[in-house]
Amino acid sequence: VQLQASGGGLVQAGDSLRLSCAASGGFFSTYNMGWFRQAPGKEREFVGAINGGGSMRSYDDSAKGRFTISRDNVKSAVYLQMNSLKPEDTAVYYCAAGYSISQSSSNYYYWGQGTQVTVSS
Repeated sequence: VQLQASGGGLVQAGDSLRLSCAASGGFFSTYNMGWFRQAPGKEREFVGAINGGGSMRSYDDSAKGRFTISRDNVKSAVYLQMNSLKPEDTAVYYCAAGYSISQSSSNYYYWGQGTQVTVSS
């Protein structure tokens, strides 16, 4: 499956942003989808994940209460709604597809190219 992330940009602290990830070339509903991010000089970290049917979600503590993952299996897309953004949310955000809801990037086998999110203070 091929993944294409989009929706990043430059926003101010407290603003909202919605990232999208479009999938093609596979049976999208069979994949669990994750969002990860990588800030300059840091390792890639888990943000959240959603199962294939959209009934289960998992979030990193940093995302709980501010970020929401959703998916539309008809459109083969997954979304990351980010509210109350903070400067520390600045990173390149990646979507990924795998077969389990996991916080480990090694459990995801397909990755999008990433979209830059920059939050100014």
